[in-house]
Amino acid sequence: MTGARPTNQQALDSTALMGAVPRPPRKDEPADGADQPAEQPKPRRGDRVVQLRAQQTDEGYKSVYSELTRPSVWSRVRTSLRFGGELLITFGLVVLLFAGYEIWGKSAIVDAHQGELSEQLAQAWGPEGDPTVAPSASPSSTPKPPVQGKPIAGLYIPKFDKEWIVVEGVTQKDIRYAPGHYPESALPGQVGNFSVAGHRNRATFWRLDELRKGDPILVEGRDEWYVYQVTDNLIVKPSQVEVVAPVPGQPGQKPTKRMLTLTTCNPKFDNYERLIIHAELTRTQPKSEGRPAELGA
Repeated sequence: MTGARPTNQQALDSTALMGAVPRPPRKDEPADGADQPAEQPKPRRGDRVVQLRAQQTDEGYKSVYSELTRPSVWSRVRTSLRFGGELLITFGLVVLLFAGYEIWGKSAIVDAHQGELSEQLAQAWGPEGDPTVAPSASPSSTPKPPVQGKPIAGLYIPKFDKEWIVVEGVTQKDIRYAPGHYPESALPGQVGNFSVAGHRNRATFWRLDELRKGDPILVEGRDEWYVYQVTDNLIVKPSQVEVVAPVPGQPGQKPTKRMLTLTTCNPKFDNYERLIIHAELTRTQPKSEGRPAELGA
């Protein structure tokens, strides 16, 4: 009959219409259309189960995790130690970069300036240059701007296989890239004390403390070689300026010897002392005779 309400039998799903008898729901099953609760994983043995609901206290409701997340003394200590460790690592990297510059970067800069000073000295000694100057240090056809300091002589220490061009003056600007001659002291080969100052870095007087009595130090002039031999290796205070007097250690005395004095900072990486090397002229050799035997072939 049209318009009649469907019976329970007509309300059965398609499964029932195909002849199957639907299973009635159990009491513990949710009704049709209700959300199925998510299955909670069973805790493993030894796991700590923490309820997620809030707890009521005298101060009101609070999360059960509040005690776990609240900063403690030890958590603050760990944070401070972590920050301090990162700071020390950063400081160490800065120190390594600075040391790298001191060892390699500054040496490369000084060597470049020494090459230019060598060219200027060769030009000042004559248009044909000096026959004892190595080809790499010969005058260049391309003019270059002058570097700081006026070159006056060459300085050689065979023990270190090192050589430098000495400039006039001992200010910080003068000796930035080269050893400098004390203006009031004698010139190479003269009676008195030819005194030279240099920085204590790897490009200049780094190993000066290794010189011993009898070691040769050579100075190259325009026409002659001057061969000195070490007589003293001293550590003095910066105020003891008598070490560069015409007679070392005896200011006011009239000189009779031809001396050489090298001065630098001591110890390495500091400057609260001065390292002093005294040497005495033992012989001279004309440059026309070639290089002195102390310099090797």
